[in-house]
Amino acid sequence: MGRSLKVASSVSDHTGLHESIFSWITPRLRQLPWRDTRDPWHVLVSEVMLQQTGVNRVLPKWQIFVDAFATPAECAGAPLGDVLRLWQGLGYPRRARNLQAAARVIVEQHDGLAPSTLDELLALPGVGPYTARAVLAFAFEEDAAVVDTNIARVLARFHGRTLKARDAQQLADAWVPRGEAWLWNQALMDLGATICRPQPVCDECPLSEKCSWRGTGTDPSVGSAGVSVAQARFEGSDRQARGRLIKQLGECAVPIHAVAEIMDRSLATAERLVVNLVDEGLVIRQNGELLLP
Repeated sequence: MGRSLKVASSVSDHTGLHESIFSWITPRLRQLPWRDTRDPWHVLVSEVMLQQTGVNRVLPKWQIFVDAFATPAECAGAPLGDVLRLWQGLGYPRRARNLQAAARVIVEQHDGLAPSTLDELLALPGVGPYTARAVLAFAFEEDAAVVDTNIARVLARFHGRTLKARDAQQLADAWVPRGEAWLWNQALMDLGATICRPQPVCDECPLSEKCSWRGTGTDPSVGSAGVSVAQARFEGSDRQARGRLIKQLGECAVPIHAVAEIMDRSLATAERLVVNLVDEGLVIRQNGELLLP
């Protein structure tokens, strides 16, 4: 049996909250292609893509990926290099490697069907508490509460205090209206993405009258678990250098002597990054050349 999901024992405690959010979201729900599917594998792909990557970058990639790898079996059976090529532009290629590893577990341990319990989802490579609950809520429409960076910000501000991960999850669990988790979670995410942003538009928020913060004083979302902070500068970073090499490898093998120039790094730095990529299984070193797996 999978771990049980704790939800509010009664929706009556939050009826007004639910009505406010549902009334607000009805004409505003963002039209995103992965919201039109209940295929657990396709939902999982979207959620892994959206980890640390904005919606606008994922939009042109998701449909191409699920067309190429429509099932876990198709992804599991493909060379990792093919998966990495389709991943280009999304960054963090370890996520692509982990997604394929998850597909292999799904094939080997779940007869090719994405699991539908929290514990089984959490056991998949690269799947954490948010992603597991997102699959439950968005694919299986279970009463699961998800806490992404947008929802974590809404929770901290509404309750007026900096939250630890466990506190945020418990508060989110208590808010979920039975039988409406799919729309509820999507609505809260859209609220955080469009209104309760890092620079909020409190006058347009459906929760403003009940919000403990309302844009005055110290922002309780700063430092709360799950609320993302500004990433380190990409330009000139090792991530950029790694990305340049993997992009080139998506087109052809690269001689070892050309790596430093492609990465725009010193020989020592380029060698260090190559060693890391090989250790991570993202690159193969063979006969004086680098290749994708």
